[in-house]
Amino acid sequence: MNHEDELSNLSATSVATQTAELPAPAATGPTRRDFLQLAGGAALMSMVPPGVRSGAWAAGSDAPEKKEVRIGFIPLTDCSSVVMAAVNKFDEKYGIKIIPTKEASWASVRDKLVNGELDAAHVLYGLVYGVQLGIGGPKKDMNVLMTLNQNGQAITLSNQLRDKGAIDGASLAKVVAKKEREYTFAQTFPTGTHAMWLYYWLAAQGINPFKDVKTIVVPPPQMVANMRVGNMDGFCVGEPWGNRAIVDNIGFTAVTTQDIWVDHPEKVLGTTAEWTAKNPNTARAMTAAIIDAGKWIDASLANKQKTADTVASKAYVNTDADVIVARMLGRYNNGLPGAQNKTWDDKNAMKFFNDGNVTFPYLSDAMWFLTQHKRWGLLKDDPDYLAVAKKVNRIDIYKQAATAAGVAVPKSDMRSHKLIDGVVWDGKDPKKYAASFKVRA
Repeated sequence: MNHEDELSNLSATSVATQTAELPAPAATGPTRRDFLQLAGGAALMSMVPPGVRSGAWAAGSDAPEKKEVRIGFIPLTDCSSVVMAAVNKFDEKYGIKIIPTKEASWASVRDKLVNGELDAAHVLYGLVYGVQLGIGGPKKDMNVLMTLNQNGQAITLSNQLRDKGAIDGASLAKVVAKKEREYTFAQTFPTGTHAMWLYYWLAAQGINPFKDVKTIVVPPPQMVANMRVGNMDGFCVGEPWGNRAIVDNIGFTAVTTQDIWVDHPEKVLGTTAEWTAKNPNTARAMTAAIIDAGKWIDASLANKQKTADTVASKAYVNTDADVIVARMLGRYNNGLPGAQNKTWDDKNAMKFFNDGNVTFPYLSDAMWFLTQHKRWGLLKDDPDYLAVAKKVNRIDIYKQAATAAGVAVPKSDMRSHKLIDGVVWDGKDPKKYAASFKVRA
């Protein structure tokens, strides 16, 4: 089955199908006149004290067009800033009410964003771009308003693989090379972050994710149950499900995603371009409230503990708070037995703010996902990487929200990092970068 077939076949209710999904249309970016007006307003507002400023955003012509916003989320630790923006009422400061809406799968999130049932969503970065480019389905113009978190995902291998001697990338490659049987690895959505981390890591070990192993799609909350019954040998997913597999003694952490790319982008606040065009003030207010929530979470260990206690409830992630808080605090255990066991304090654990470096929607981050879509055959041709990123990532709205929240913005829309294979990504030549990998579709 090729990528297009896989993408077109995934429904909102699929659990462990052979791959996955995507949809369709809408809005244009601001005109030069609009931009100058917005920029001028932001500049003027920057001279106003924060307390007065936030009230002004919610008054008169700057009042939110919608007072209630439904934000979809999947049960994962990194939905925390959306949840805490509502629970701690950061939303009220900006004249809105956030209603977090629990969803069953990323396919469901996609479909409800596209048809308007959700105003916005805690969503996979690459999902937004897949919809934007119509991968596997009709196109719909999309927007990324902010990044919600960095780091905090993991690739988990089963205890059965451990018993065969696979405890890391190098030893896994040796086991796969023996071809004793077909090995199955799960990710959460074909164009999403977990698919890209899994593929990148496997390829860095010399394992082709489409020729040497089988990959399937499983919604995050169902990962552990599927591994328990033997449906997969490994998976990549967000916390707390990597740690849950360890606590339940069915798997171990082979690598964290921050080991693949330190401070990588993860979930974003996504919506349709049509919705943003109709509700620009609401988009700004919603973004500012979630920036505030991320800042609050990162401010102290006590706040992280309170966040874990909150999102652990049945209404949100529905698991033990201890399973969530350990890795939220950066306290890792790889789950291997005896001398192979490793515990560490990870300074690059999940972050929600980090002085605004987390929440800023870098253009280079967006472009990276497009390069990987091209690498793995999800895109047949190279898009205009930078033009697409500028259209989707609404840096203008983010800057207005940051002004309202009193948060500084990075000096550049681009950033540079070296990934686990030693290759540097800086966004300067995405076409060359996408074509540079030896292991590819």
